[in-house]
This record gives sequence, structure tokens and C-alpha cells, in this order.
Amino acid sequence: MNENNISKTSEIIEQSQEIIDTLDINFFPQVQQLLNYLYNSSYGDFFREQFFNIPLGNILGAFFSFFFFLILRKLFANLVINVLHPFTKTTKNSYDERILLGLKGPLAFLFIIIGIRLFFALLFLETEFINMIINSMIAYNVFWAIMELSYALRGLIYRFTSRFNPELSHEMGNFILAFIRGIIMAIGVGVVLQVWGINVAGLVAGLGIGGLAFALAAKDTAANLFGSIALLLDKSIRIGEWIKIDSVEGVVEDIGMRTTKIRSFQKSLITLPNQMIANSPIENFSRRGVRRIKMTIGLTYDTSSEQMENVIIDIKKMLKEHKGIAQKETMLVSFTTFDDSSLGILIYTFSNTSNWVKYLAIKEDVNLKIMKIVEENNTSFAFPSQSLYIESMPQSDLQ
Repeated sequence: MNENNISKTSEIIEQSQEIIDTLDINFFPQVQQLLNYLYNSSYGDFFREQFFNIPLGNILGAFFSFFFFLILRKLFANLVINVLHPFTKTTKNSYDERILLGLKGPLAFLFIIIGIRLFFALLFLETEFINMIINSMIAYNVFWAIMELSYALRGLIYRFTSRFNPELSHEMGNFILAFIRGIIMAIGVGVVLQVWGINVAGLVAGLGIGGLAFALAAKDTAANLFGSIALLLDKSIRIGEWIKIDSVEGVVEDIGMRTTKIRSFQKSLITLPNQMIANSPIENFSRRGVRRIKMTIGLTYDTSSEQMENVIIDIKKMLKEHKGIAQKETMLVSFTTFDDSSLGILIYTFSNTSNWVKYLAIKEDVNLKIMKIVEENNTSFAFPSQSLYIESMPQSDLQ
């Protein structure tokens, strides 16, 4: 990594540290003033009793403040959201409302930080170690909020990617979002390390020295990353498509930077490395457009040749007039076999949809129409049976 990148990273982390330092919670003087009124009251002697050199009033105030903010954090967050929510309705877009709802979690966590800060302040335990813990929590909350903003604004990214490729806008948008969130997480970790006094610039520079070892350790991750890029460029799969890769079959739920998630028809979630998918044959059922209907029906042996011809002609006519049958695809209806107990008719055609539910409805309708055709031609379907022929019988049995 060159010096320019290191300096830019350090500059971003230092700016984030300055933001944390300005987030000073000034609740302690007000709470301590209320406790001073308590100490000067008629019960002051009781609350001035000291435990570990800390007045009892401060101890009770510390625990009360902490549990007060802990229990009521969701109420406080909802109150802020409800106050600001009417302003979002005055705008034409929905992004500001999504941002507001996305910040609900970080806002609730902020009240927990306030409670912890008050807890240690009232116990006079504001040591350097505790301050670093609180600053780390503030840094976590800030970058959590930034992460939620990226989720709330994902619609803008999808709109941006749709200009380049509308068909893969969702997949490309998810890829960009994953990359942005990775950067946010990396900077967030750097800020937390900076809070604890770790020289992030030196650490980043050290990665350049150990770059070879890092590259060898991350070769699988890099292979999966390039595999995801290949999947997006080849347009071989998309979210929501029904695919089969080796023995894995299901619907694509997500295409990430490293893995692809497939929901099987047993509703289990299967996660596959993108490297394996990019190097494996992919059977994409969603892109076939049609779906095959293949069956062999058997008529009884007492069916005459004229009846057989009429059945075949009627079935062909029915398929050609059926709205659910793909007329441009192969269509075969032929008397093919003399089976042991039936006369076999092969029916081979395609539905005009690949949707499983619609396909089943079409196939059911075709089956019912075939049954009516067989009945109208005064013949019937065969079932496995045996006939016993006796050439002669003893005279004693006839008497």
C-alpha cells in the first residue's frame, strides 16, 4: 500500500476521532446538582453515608440512571422518531423516512451509552480505561448509524446500477453495497483501534510488508470475489431464479461478494462459494421459457384401429387449440407400443410457461381433456391384467 493511501486512511480516522471527542455528554453536572439537594435535605445524613469512599446517594443515583436509560431506551427512541416522522411526509421521496427508521437502533443504543457514562461519572470512576470503553461504544454507534444509512439509501444505488444494466441492477447494487459496507467496517475498526492508542497508520503500512503472506492467506477469498464478478458479467444467474448446480437445486436468494445463497425446495438455506459456482455447470430452469409435458397413455386391447386413429386425431386437435401449450415447440402424438396389457400412445409437447404452479394447472387440464376424448371414442384406459385361455377341459369336469 502506497504512502498516499496510508495518509488518506489516517486522515479519515483522525477526523472520526475528532467527532467522537466532541460527543461530550453533559448530564453529570445536572444530576450531581440534584443529588446535592438530596444531601442538604432532612435525609442528607443517610444519603451521605459512604461505601468505598462513595456517597450512598451517588451509588443509588448511578444505578437508577443506568437502569432508567436502559429500560426506557426504546421509549426515548420511539419518541424522537415520532417527533421527526411528520417532517418526512412533507417530502416527495421515501428515503428520509427510511433513514429515520434505520437510525432507530443506533438512537436507542445512544441512550444506553448515556446511562453507562452517567453510571461511571456518578461513581467517580472516569478513568482513562473507562473513557476508552465509552469512546469505543460511541465509535461503534456512529458507524452503526452510517451502516444503517447505506441500507436506507440502497434504492439510490439500485437506480444508479440500472443505468448500466437494468437486468442485473439488483445484483450489481448488492455487490457495490457489500463493498461500501466493507469500507465502513474497516474505517470503524481503525477508529476503535485509534481510540485504544494503536497506531493505525503503522499497522496499515505493516500490511504492505506482509502483503505476500496476506495474499496467500486470502487467495480463496480473492478467488470467490473474482467468481462473483464473473457471475455478474456472464449474467448466468440472477436473484429469484430456479437453478441447479451439481446436486444443489433451489432458488437464488442472494449473490454476495464471497458466497451465493440458494433456498432449496425443502426450505433449507444452502451457501455456495462463488468460486465453485463460476467453475461448475449451471442449469438455469427459469430461463427455459417452456416446460415439457411427456406421458404415455395405454388403451385396452379391445380398442379398434378406427378408435385409435380418432383418439390420436382428437388429442392432436386439442393440443393445437389449447392456450397453455407452446405451439412453436415440438408436438408429438403417436401410437408407439404394443405393451403387455395396453396399446401405448406417446404424448410429447411443451407448456408455454416455466412457472411450476401454472405448469401443473395446464398439465391437469390436458389430462382431463384426454380422459374426455378417450370416453367420447368409446374406449378405455388399460390397467395391468392377465387373460387365461383353456384349450380343453376333461369330460368328467363337464358332467
